[in-house]
Amino acid sequence: MDAMSLLAIGLNHHTAPVDVRERVAINETKLSEALTNLRSVEAVDEAAIVSTCNRTEFYCDLQSDDPAPVIDWLKDYLQIDSDQLSPYLFHYADEDAVRHLMRVCSGLDSMILGEPQILGQIKSAYRGASEVGTVGQQLTPMFESAFSVAKQVRTDTDIGANPVSVAFAAVSVAKQVFTDLSKRTALLIGAGETIQLAARHLTANNIGRIIIANRTVQRAADLAADVNGQAMALADIPDHLASADIIVSSTASQLPILGKGAVELAQKTRRYEPTLIVDIAVPRDVEPQVAELENVFLYSVDDMQNVIADNQRSRELAAEQAEAIIHSQVETFMRRRRAMDAKQTIRDYRSTVEQTKEFMLKKYQRQLKAGTAPEEVLEQFANTLTNKLMHGPTAQLREAAEDGDLALIDAAAKLFDLNRKS
Repeated sequence: MDAMSLLAIGLNHHTAPVDVRERVAINETKLSEALTNLRSVEAVDEAAIVSTCNRTEFYCDLQSDDPAPVIDWLKDYLQIDSDQLSPYLFHYADEDAVRHLMRVCSGLDSMILGEPQILGQIKSAYRGASEVGTVGQQLTPMFESAFSVAKQVRTDTDIGANPVSVAFAAVSVAKQVFTDLSKRTALLIGAGETIQLAARHLTANNIGRIIIANRTVQRAADLAADVNGQAMALADIPDHLASADIIVSSTASQLPILGKGAVELAQKTRRYEPTLIVDIAVPRDVEPQVAELENVFLYSVDDMQNVIADNQRSRELAAEQAEAIIHSQVETFMRRRRAMDAKQTIRDYRSTVEQTKEFMLKKYQRQLKAGTAPEEVLEQFANTLTNKLMHGPTAQLREAAEDGDLALIDAAAKLFDLNRKS
């Protein structure tokens, strides 16, 4: 019988383009059905599915080390031809599967190195599999170990300490200029993806007030509704400029939105209180001369990219430390797994011996009751029990000798503590 095997198989942003990932993605409403269906495959004892915009991965405990049954199931369940799926698939077995899951949970396999969202997504996937009942004694320790390692990586390294997105970096700079954002007002100019992210990050950091200005007021209003902010047209910016402590601008305008004169007038009204302006538009939304004004801190898109590059280098160094942690924890997990396998083997062997003993006792107790001499019964019992216990191992050793399997013969010598001479 083949050994049980842990398997990680799937595709992600490293191996497959977005159109392939879209075809393989499993909607949350279909997840329970997919788990039950996968678990019904004869070779699969346990299963969990992680499906996000960047990856769809299947974690299984198999009855053998052959991934073919899962690959065949994937093609059938997803109704995808082999040539449209196989080139994009990866699969890892046993300790490589454990290492992969730990790396994913720790943010080392993400599009943005060290991003924390994936850990929550995998925890949710594991809970879903638990509720359906498709994870148990093999996958549960694997996922719990991966969650523990991810926590250790976050605690012991700076993998998530330094932002590597423009929006997040902008908010981090704001926190450096204004320690407490709860009493500050942010003016966001534009309504694109970067501005949306900046709005969410500011909200998460307890910004006091958000104003969103956009050429299309309705788009500004839609975003403002999500963050409990205020919307206005670009033409209204001069009326609110003096109240803004933080300005983040990202539009597609071909001409500057903010000129030196407007900002200078706002600074006089503000009595030269510090103002942070982050201009991440290309072409620039803010005239470069604004940086000359007193207590105005102007960051261009190049400045932000420099901040991000520094942070990326910091994360890469932290990632090296994280890889060392994961390497150590994979070894620890596999030792525990092997120990569990050994315990099960010991239990099985003990059960077999106990059954043989009970059968023999009953047989020879009947002989005693029938009047056979105790000495004769004891001798027969000892000889028969010895022969029964030795039959299996000696047959295997003879076969090993015929096949030239010296490794098994040496293992038997070690197992039975025999002093063999070469």
